[in-house]
Amino acid sequence: MGSKGGAPQRSDAQRNRERILEVALAELSRSPDAPLSAIAKKAGVGQGTLYRNFPDREALVLEVHRHEVRQLTDSAAELVRTREPERALREWMDGLARFAMAKSGLADALRQATSATGGPARPGYSLVVDAITLLLDANHEAGTIRPDVTADDFVLAIAGIWQIDPGGDWWSRATRLLDIVMDGLCAGAPGRG
Repeated sequence: MGSKGGAPQRSDAQRNRERILEVALAELSRSPDAPLSAIAKKAGVGQGTLYRNFPDREALVLEVHRHEVRQLTDSAAELVRTREPERALREWMDGLARFAMAKSGLADALRQATSATGGPARPGYSLVVDAITLLLDANHEAGTIRPDVTADDFVLAIAGIWQIDPGGDWWSRATRLLDIVMDGLCAGAPGRG
């Protein structure tokens, strides 16, 4: 990843940035008001390093969200390339569930950052829809899911994962829900006997 000016970052600067994002996700998920000084300290960087990368709380929160969305959406192409389409879709759904649970903790911080006067819209939705479309297209081509399933249908079908309590046994609940969704997507698929 390049710096703000477009020039490549030194490897230590890139590691610092990645570490800040990792710690910020954990800390802001626990408390949307986590002090930036505490995030810098836990990331093992000075406050100057944090502010060089992220000039304010809003910039940090939005970049944490963008970083998580990019990881999720980038994984779709890799899964389509390395797995059978049906398996790629189901594994991506598991990643989406993990993202949803992480995001539930980050939701308050994201809401604060985007609700500020003139705050930017929540980034990343179109990237998620693009990833879903890629996965659905691969499955349509392979005949492994119903031919009439759209990205909008898929988003509505999986919306329940955002209702799962991240403090409970969320993984088994998410797995069961996503298995049910997957069964529904596959029902009536032309490639099924």
